[in-house]
Amino acid sequence: MEIAALLARWNALPSRIRTIAASAFAAALLLLLLGSLLAHPQRTALFASALHAEQLSEVEERLASWNVAFTPTADNVLVESRRRNDLLLRLSMAGVPHAHVEASVDVLGKLGALTPQTVIDAQTREGLAGDIELGLRGIDGIEDARVIIAPAKQGYFADESSRDASASVRLRLTPGSKLSADAVSGIRSFVAASVPGLDERRVAIVDDRGIALGDGSGDGDEADLQRSLQSALDSAVGAGATIVRVHVEYDRRTITSTDVRRTPLSSLPIAASTQDERYDGEGKRYDRSEQQLDRGSDTHESSASAQGGRIARMSAAVFVDASRGIDLTQVRRLAAATLGIDPHRGDAIDVAAISFARAPAVNKDGWWLAYGAIVPLLPTLAVVIAALVALRWSGAPVGALVRSMSERASIARTAHAAAGIPPASVRGALANEPPHAAAAIISALPAATAAVVLDMYPEHERAAIIRRMQRPSSPLLADAEKFIANA
Repeated sequence: MEIAALLARWNALPSRIRTIAASAFAAALLLLLLGSLLAHPQRTALFASALHAEQLSEVEERLASWNVAFTPTADNVLVESRRRNDLLLRLSMAGVPHAHVEASVDVLGKLGALTPQTVIDAQTREGLAGDIELGLRGIDGIEDARVIIAPAKQGYFADESSRDASASVRLRLTPGSKLSADAVSGIRSFVAASVPGLDERRVAIVDDRGIALGDGSGDGDEADLQRSLQSALDSAVGAGATIVRVHVEYDRRTITSTDVRRTPLSSLPIAASTQDERYDGEGKRYDRSEQQLDRGSDTHESSASAQGGRIARMSAAVFVDASRGIDLTQVRRLAAATLGIDPHRGDAIDVAAISFARAPAVNKDGWWLAYGAIVPLLPTLAVVIAALVALRWSGAPVGALVRSMSERASIARTAHAAAGIPPASVRGALANEPPHAAAAIISALPAATAAVVLDMYPEHERAAIIRRMQRPSSPLLADAEKFIANA
């Protein structure tokens, strides 16, 4: 019933009011829809193709770190359409996402019951390499990695040779990053532990430049040692007081040593010797015999191998500013302790006080200070001087122009006021005006009124006014007033 009553009341309204109400309702609905679209901007998929799980996780982590709003899906992310190109560019510059790497789960899922064993072995190694690559990506300073595993081979025949398993690792470091020797050693141990039967010594690690890491080249160790000592000296004696240089020589030989120890089985010595001497006088014969006795022992054999890349010798030089008056003995002790100098290994350290080169101080006298104060003001002074010169040169013409415009305005006002006034009143208003002003005002009056006003002036004043009313015309501009008015 209420709906019917409302419809009846609606139909009872004039058609004009119903049209206005329907239009207002449609406009409100349109504004509500537009506001909803603005509050919830259109979203689109960020990537044109589907992402894998590790790629999707990487993109979501990077977008979250940038504080970008997104909606994750099963294989993509939804972002605002207007920001899609910008986000794709930023992700590309950041190297995200990395290329998909097939791990063991992906590779083994493709194998079937009839797959040959050689293919299974190859796919297993490929999946294991992918697992290692994904593990290396999470290490600080490593942007990406590529791992190649060469399996061990057993020689079963006389003309076949055996070889151990080996691995090659290529690392792409993030810009400005540098791996320490401990980090490289840890990566080598990680790779060796991931592959069954792989020895750490058979893991080769290089960077994108093709430079082997952790091979004893010492670039990183030298730089680390030098930075460590320089930082310690700067904290102890002040920044800029010392200069440090460190050089390290490495022994790339691989040394293997074997130690064999024998333990006696009883309290008696392991080995004993007996001697027997006999002399036969009748036969004139002399015999002597010696016998070695080995009572047995427990043998313990141990072997040790030292990989190449050990520090063979270290030398360091510390230059101290002579003007600081620093104790060189204390500097030597600090440097030796920081670097770990070993005299038995042949390490050497030299500390010397020298005069550091410095730029000569400029003697800034009064003229120099005045010059330094004036030079920054020269552009401003030039502008001010130019403005003063222009004002001085144009002062008289500008003043004359202002006066002329003022007189013109005064004459126009007076002529307009005198247009409807009797001639006698005009003459009274012009009683104290100079001849040129009276001439200008009378010239603007009607001819009859101007003649009557001129007759009221004395002869000499009338002649002066008429003389100014009769201006000589210019050969270039016949009527200057008309030209100015038209301009």
